[in-house]
Amino acid sequence: MKRLGPILLSGIFVGLYLVFLFWYGGSGKPLSESEINAFITEIQRRAGATGLEESVLLRDLRNLAKSDDGKEFYMVNLLKYRKKALYPKGYNYNDDAMAANTRYSHGIVPALLKYGGHPVFLGRVQGRFIHPTDADDWDQVGIVRYRSRRDLMKMVVGIAGTDLNVHKWAALEKTQVFPVKPEISFVFVRGLAAVIFALTGLFLHLLLRGLNVYGKPRT
Repeated sequence: MKRLGPILLSGIFVGLYLVFLFWYGGSGKPLSESEINAFITEIQRRAGATGLEESVLLRDLRNLAKSDDGKEFYMVNLLKYRKKALYPKGYNYNDDAMAANTRYSHGIVPALLKYGGHPVFLGRVQGRFIHPTDADDWDQVGIVRYRSRRDLMKMVVGIAGTDLNVHKWAALEKTQVFPVKPEISFVFVRGLAAVIFALTGLFLHLLLRGLNVYGKPRT
């Protein structure tokens, strides 16, 4: 057990890291036209819009899916919040726009993680620099990583027909969202995960050895 223990512990953490890599993904097959159509149809069904003309948002989603290369990408979100939250009739929430945004965040983050996505950056705008006179003003900038456009579509299907978008648009006055493909990136999530697994494994190894859990070597 003295020698076998560290080997078993290492195997466990290597296995966990492989599971993480499988979940994190980032490279797959591009969406086919039939898959895109199926996703759009299901989103409409869940949103109660079957048979209706596609909304501007659905058309944008379809065009985004058509440019799929099967690989990970990032969404840049430019956000402008309302001074007061604006909910449709029938929703009994206060007019705090940031509270509405928090309700949206609490729902969307688990949905992102389910499909290998996660927030990368969130920052508040602190003024202007190069700013044309007709350019929009924004309050916040957010960047979100998606495992693939397929996973984005799956996520949208999952939240279609829920109140998540109600909270989002109650909070937002306007937004601009666009995808970007990483060319130079210093966001090393896979490497960071490897370091965390390695350090955690080392800590447990030292702890177990200190507690003599491995037992004494056989004579």
